[in-house]
Parts: sequence; structure tokens; C-alpha cells
Amino acid sequence: MSKTFRSYDLNQQLLLPPDLRQWLPADHLALYISDVVESLNLGGILNPYEEGDGRGRPPYHPVLMVKLLVYGYCTGRMSSRKLEQATHDDVGRARRLVDRRGDV
Repeated sequence: MSKTFRSYDLNQQLLLPPDLRQWLPADHLALYISDVVESLNLGGILNPYEEGDGRGRPPYHPVLMVKLLVYGYCTGRMSSRKLEQATHDDVGRARRLVDRRGDV
């Protein structure tokens, strides 16, 4: 009798859920930080971008970067290199485990 494996296709269009909040449990620290940062007045950070001349490549949204920094500080990743590496590692882990959480 041969072993039956779950199918996978590395070329499939949607590997992760379209709604990013579905990746994490409702009480996850990242979602809490996201909600807190969304409630902050970040005008001092956003205004220079709105008043700028638009030259150069489009930057990452400053609110996203604040969320990343706060999450990194809360989880002990305080260097920019560790934060950048974590964005790759965490997405890689999510890609491997998507829809298989109960079986892993």
C-alpha cells in the first residue's frame, strides 16, 4: 500500500488567505499592536510624506513601519537586521503551515 500525500503546488495563485488577520489567532500580540498603532495620531510621521515632492521610489507606509518596530521591540528584536530577517522567516513559516495548523 502506498502512502498518500497532501497535494501542493508552488505555482498556485493564493497560498495565503487574502485577509491577513486570518493568519493569526484573534488574541495575537501582532493584532493588538496593529489596533493600538491604528488608534495613534501619527501626523508627525505622515505629514513630511504628504508635503514631499514625490521623488524617489515609493516608501513603505509609515504606519506599517511603526507596527513592525513596536512588534519587534515587544518580541525582543531590536535591530533592523533582525526585524528584516524575521519578516522573511515568519512569512516562510506561515507559507509552510497555512491550513495545516491542526495537523502539525
